Amino acid sequence: MISPPFPDLPAGFRFGAATAAYQIEGAHDEGGRGPSIWDTFSHTPGRTLGGATGDTACDHYHRYREDVALLRELGVDSYRFSISWSRLLPQGTGPVNPEGLAFYDRLVDELLAAGISPAVTLYHWDLPQTLEDGGGWRVRSTAEAFAEYAALAAERYGDRVERWITLNEPYCSAFVGHAEGRHAPGTREGRGALAAAHHLLVAHGLAVRELRAAGAREIGITLNLDQLDAASRLPEDLAALRRAEVLHNEIWTEPLFAGRYPALERETWSGQADGPWRLPGDLQLIGAPLDFLGVNFYRPITIAAAPHREPDPELRTAVDIGVAELDPYGSRHTTMGWPVVPAAFSQLLRGLDFRYPNLPPIWITENGTAEPDVLTPDGAVHDADRIDYLADHLAAVAVAVAAGVDVRGYYVWSLLDNFEWARGYEQRFGLVHVDYDTLTRTPKDSYRWYRGLITAHHARTEEPAR
Repeated sequence: MISPPFPDLPAGFRFGAATAAYQIEGAHDEGGRGPSIWDTFSHTPGRTLGGATGDTACDHYHRYREDVALLRELGVDSYRFSISWSRLLPQGTGPVNPEGLAFYDRLVDELLAAGISPAVTLYHWDLPQTLEDGGGWRVRSTAEAFAEYAALAAERYGDRVERWITLNEPYCSAFVGHAEGRHAPGTREGRGALAAAHHLLVAHGLAVRELRAAGAREIGITLNLDQLDAASRLPEDLAALRRAEVLHNEIWTEPLFAGRYPALERETWSGQADGPWRLPGDLQLIGAPLDFLGVNFYRPITIAAAPHREPDPELRTAVDIGVAELDPYGSRHTTMGWPVVPAAFSQLLRGLDFRYPNLPPIWITENGTAEPDVLTPDGAVHDADRIDYLADHLAAVAVAVAAGVDVRGYYVWSLLDNFEWARGYEQRFGLVHVDYDTLTRTPKDSYRWYRGLITAHHARTEEPAR
């Protein structure tokens, strides 16, 4: 097998790998952990493929030393992981769980002993169920509870954690979870989804305040921004594209980086976006300066106009904004059904940099692909398509960097095959194959390719290897 060439990235560029707590930890009822909305959702019949849950997942809770050894051998500069909120605060607020605090102490110390910089995501979709029972992200008190949790985490781990991410992909939390119902908490709401979106941003702003007060070194947020294109130049398709831009991107980027709400939000959501959940001073809170923006990218989307139903006046049900998502790309697709279009990645990064002059430096916090990985009789996984995907997308990052976009680093998704949310265990994103019966870890060809890339980068830029 001939591997693609390594991309040419500048000195100082950093490489890492990423995971998320509910997707890998397991031990769902051990060590004092309380239930999250994903425990409830995955245990509800019909919600996940084959009834899969994260009860055991990759058993990282018990095998974290083995996984850190894999990271050390991989040669990464940094490891991005998330903390399970309900492992630290089983009820979401109130009494602290000392066993949960101690677990992440052990993980952080193990990483530092291996020469790997910890990057912590505070929220990767696993809201404590007790908070959901009290209204969840629809109510402001959840954002205030998140600030309490952020302060606790910063006080405990701030002396050892280099990089903090407040939220991962709030689009998915607000709209996939509350409007589409495909993710936890699994509801189809209108006003509830819009309130959740705003309170997630408020939670981010409150957490930034707490992290700054605790002396955190680098603070950011991770957004799954989409490269969106119109299916044609017809006015109706262009109008649909603008509504989709509000839904996918501008509801986050405008408050965070421009100090305003999206110009077309009233048109997009039938005048309901500016709800009573917005309070004076929220934009200033949300728009506090950040040290970096995390960007997750997997595939582009083409948008066309579609007939839509008028929502009920109270927006009790999910909002239909009259768009259709098309796939005209004619490219290879991953097993998730996503088109592989690396050029869209550099297009997204360059457009983002152009639109927001005060944008902080960017970290690619997730990028990767699900492939039909097979463990061969000789104990290997030959995932050439994943190697090509990673090489081509890193080359797209290099194009953006050469054009002047300040991208500081890249976290591959994911270190391990894991619980892929509602899709269960059939989708494999990892550099490391996991046998879910035995929990045996087997590095794939892509693991060795990525290790070679990191080694070559350090050698080419004359940086000392970690």
